[in-house]
Amino acid sequence: MVKVLFVCLGNICRSPLAEGLFNHKIMLKGYDDQLSCDSCGTSDYHIGELPDERAMACAAKNGISMDHRGRQLNRMDFRDFDYIIAMDESNLANIKKASAQHKIPVKNLFLMRSFQEEPEFMEVPDPYYGLEDGFQQVFLILDDALEGLLGELKQKYNLFAK
Repeated sequence: MVKVLFVCLGNICRSPLAEGLFNHKIMLKGYDDQLSCDSCGTSDYHIGELPDERAMACAAKNGISMDHRGRQLNRMDFRDFDYIIAMDESNLANIKKASAQHKIPVKNLFLMRSFQEEPEFMEVPDPYYGLEDGFQQVFLILDDALEGLLGELKQKYNLFAK
């Protein structure tokens, strides 16, 4: 089982949306017995909370269900996950710092948009302080990037649909 962790700051917008969409994609493609994922934040701002209402509305509008509760990145994540994927440079730096503090190397650490063919920018924008359309923009970015991630995982791990 290949395990992927999506990471943003508070774990209520981008990373739970990535988690919900990735779970949806792997189920549709028949990879749910070979891939799994979770999401977390580098901060402790929203531990135990449901995703932002706008993120949940965006997911529902796109046929995605989310039942995640916010949690913070912890030392076990560095051991438990094969891929850790940050939404932006700031969280990438926070992940590296936490890895160094715990003296546990990160196996495969990437920015989410590095899985897109030709991203306009390398960061997934944080929609938290914006309007609802920002969540749809993030959804579309994640949709494209997650297809790229699935392509890489399929090739690297020789995944087969059921």
